[in-house]
Formats: sequence, structure tokens, C-alpha cells
Amino acid sequence: MSVTSAGTDVYDPDDPRVTGVQPQHRGTDEYDREALKNMGYRARQKVRSRIKIEFNVSPMEHRQGFLLKLSRALMTFGAPSHRIESQLIAAARILEVEAEFIHLPGVMICSFGDQDQGCSATHFVKCKSGLSLGALHKVHLIYRSVVHDETTAEKATAHLDALLSAPDLYGKLFRSILAFSLSALICPLAFGGSFIDMWIAGCGAFVLSILRLYVASKSALYANVFEITIATLISFASRGLSSISSQIFCYTAISSAGIIGILPGYLILSSSLELASKNIVCGSVKMVYALIYTLFLGFGLQIGSDFYLLLDPQYRRQLQNSASRLSSTVSMVGTWIADNATGTGHGVVPATGTWTFAHSAPASVQDIYEGCYRPKRFPWYLQPFPLWTTFVIVPLFSLLSSLANLQPFWSKQLPVMVVISCCSYASNKIANHFIFNRSDVVSAIGAFTVGILGNIYSRKMGGTAFTSMVTGVLFLVPSGLSQAGGITANGNGIDIGGAMVAVTIGITVGLFMSQALVYTFGSRKNAAVFSF
Repeated sequence: MSVTSAGTDVYDPDDPRVTGVQPQHRGTDEYDREALKNMGYRARQKVRSRIKIEFNVSPMEHRQGFLLKLSRALMTFGAPSHRIESQLIAAARILEVEAEFIHLPGVMICSFGDQDQGCSATHFVKCKSGLSLGALHKVHLIYRSVVHDETTAEKATAHLDALLSAPDLYGKLFRSILAFSLSALICPLAFGGSFIDMWIAGCGAFVLSILRLYVASKSALYANVFEITIATLISFASRGLSSISSQIFCYTAISSAGIIGILPGYLILSSSLELASKNIVCGSVKMVYALIYTLFLGFGLQIGSDFYLLLDPQYRRQLQNSASRLSSTVSMVGTWIADNATGTGHGVVPATGTWTFAHSAPASVQDIYEGCYRPKRFPWYLQPFPLWTTFVIVPLFSLLSSLANLQPFWSKQLPVMVVISCCSYASNKIANHFIFNRSDVVSAIGAFTVGILGNIYSRKMGGTAFTSMVTGVLFLVPSGLSQAGGITANGNGIDIGGAMVAVTIGITVGLFMSQALVYTFGSRKNAAVFSF
């Protein structure tokens, strides 16, 4: 087509608007058939498997802008940090953009090169991150539409802008109610709490969520000491309630379930995955930060407990006496000689021997369940929950946990998340029944189950593997900690951190084993893997 000086369009004879024939997009074989014949087998397979943008070609600045916006969206909505670089590199390769990416905690460094002009440009993308499953799923759909040549980079950038500027899916009050419900449900499920304990733990989590969303988010000064103060408050209240003479409240269950919302389980898991992926700088920085964070929580729990015992010396002496009685043993050594003859076939043998009698733990210890005093004489609302309640609590906890991570309620992903999370808990409990005192191995088995199911869902049903697996993986953290002894102030923060690291390393191994199995027997994807 050409344009005359008068501004009228003059169509070429072969223009589709004249002939009415739609243009045909020829494949690589038609253009480069001769070139492919001269290539080896592997070279031909590499050329044919490479995806190029053929239909929705955008200017270079739009493609670079899309990559910058994609990096911001992935970091903002909590994508697995060891996968962000691979996602961006795959997108740049398909968009035919010369780019290099370096991911640091909270910062993405993007460098774009220009062969024509012989120069390069470096951009720093810095943003805060938080887990948002619904937005992350939309980001992945936008990314996939671009790399599959279904939309232009310019339109995709506009979609990402709208997603980044959109308000939170749920309000602060509703998220606080979700925090109350999650702590109330995890209290009897993982820490042996009673029907009374679960409501106290839920109230503590509600206060924690209110302070975090309304106070800590607006005050940088209070945000620095938020974890210590809230852990101290919950530990102080739990110890005070457990000092009631009737012993209807359990300190371990209330304090452990109350702070479950601020445990750095996802942060330690992310750092473990990065270290396993040989991303030493970013993984080690996050791991050290998460461990120091855990030390703050342990210090806050210990301070709250000790402060109450300081105000109540009678209860402190009672605890010390109980601990000394449990740890003491009495040995009796004696020699007894039989005063009657014991006949055998070879004569009389005297019954002479030495016996040692050790003072075992008192019978009341048998009434302790998951660190809580639960004698048989207590009524039903002070007893541990029966086994059949697990079939109700586990799906409900999985549903509420997905909503707390900002997953839309009316979405096809939500039932899949609940099913995978229930399978995760079931495999974890079955493995714990046969493998004792090994929370890392048990967590690895649960994570392997989650990884297999998530990748099958991604490949067979076209879903997003990462978002469907998050709920099940995060469910393994409190479950594994309960098997490792729970979160108590009886030890110190190092014990809590060590237990959490053991659980997350097991989860990391299980996830990577599932990835290796799936990608050994399944076909490879052209885009980058968006999974754990």
C-alpha cells in the first residue's frame, strides 16, 4: 500500500483488502527448509522448539517495559524468589530482548542491551513483597499470554499496571477475622488445645492482626519492635491463664497457636529453596534474617512468661517443684539370697542377684497430651478433640488459609488448593505414625505429595502449580513444628529456629524431589517453571 500526496490510499494488487484472501503465516520449515537440512539433529530440534513472537510484535521499548513491570508484579505479590529470574529470562528470550537479571532481597536489577546502538541500560526495581495468591495467578496468566503470542507486550503492561494499583482483595477487618479463625483451628489440631483454649488463642491472633494491620503498617518505629511486643503480650496472658488453680487453660497450646500468624515459615522456606538452587547470596541473607526474626519471637515468649512468674512467685515455685519431681529418679540396690532350695537337674542353685529400682514418672504424666494437662476427669470442653473432628477442621483450615493469602473465594483454584492441602496433612500424619521424632523426614514426605499433585494439576488441567501448592506447603510448617515439640518458651529462640529450619529443609527436599520426578517422566515446558 502507498499513500498519495492527496492523502488517499492506493492499494497494491496483491493486498488482502483487494484479493479478500487472509494472509497465511508460514512456519519455520517453509522459510528455512534448506537451512534445516544442513543442520544436525539436535540443532534442528533446538530451532523447531524455540518459540518466537510472530503475530503480536511490539516495539523494543514496550517489551522492555513489560519485563520491568513483570519483575515488579512478581516481587510484589510474593512469587517464589528462586523462580523470578528464570521467569524473566524466559520471557526476555521469547520476546527477543537482550537482558540480564539479578535478584536481591527486595531489589531486582534489570540490564538491557542494544546491539544496534552499542549501549546498555540498567534499571533497579525495588518494592515490598507480600503473598497474594489471586493476584499472582493473574500475573502468571498475563505472562503466559505474552510468551504464547496471544497478546502484545503493551496490553500486558497495562493489565499489570491495573493489577498493581488495585486495592487489596479483602478488608483489614475481614483479614483479622480470618487470623482469629486460623489460630482457633490450629490450636486443637496441632498443639493439643481444648475447646476453651482455641477461643483464647483466636483472641490473641485477632489482637495481633489488628496491631499489625492498623498500627505497625503506619508506624515505622513500632514496626521494629512489633514481633517482640506481641509475643510478650500473648505469652504473658497465656501464662497468667495457665496459673489458674483448676488448670483449665494450657500455656503451650495458647502461646503457640496465638503467634502462628507471624512465624516466618514462608520466608525460611523461600530461603531454603534459594540455597538449594545455588542462589547463595539471596538465600543466605533471607535465612539469617528469618533466624534472627525467630530469635526475637523466642525472646518475646520467654520475657512474657518470666515477667508473669516474677509477679506470681507462688506459681513459679509450683512449676519448679513439678519440674524437679518429674526429673528426679530414685535407685535401690540390694542383694537377695533365696532362703529355700531351688531344685534343678544339677543340684541346688541359690537365687542371688542385684536389682535396681528406678523411680519412674508419676501416673499423672499420662494425662499430659501435647504438653497440656488433660486428665480423664475433665469435662469434654477441656479434653483434646477426637479424631473425627480432623475431617472437619483440616478442610476448613485449608479454606480459610487460602483466603488469608488473598485467594478469591469464587475461583476454580480454591477447591484444588483445599484438596491438595488435605492430602498434604493426611500424608504427613500417616508418615508420622510410622516415623517417630523425625519432623524433617515427615515434612519431606508431605511436601513430595504436594509437589506431585500441584504439578499434575498444572500439566493436566492448565492451572498454576505454585498458587495451588502454597496452602498445602504452609500447612506443613505448624504441623511439623508440633511434631518437633511445638513453639514454647520453655527453651529459647534457637530451639524454635532449629526446629523450623529442620522442617523447612525437609519441605525443600520433598518439593525438589517431586519436581525432578515430574520433569523426568513428563514433557518439558517452553516457558519457565512457575512452581516451588
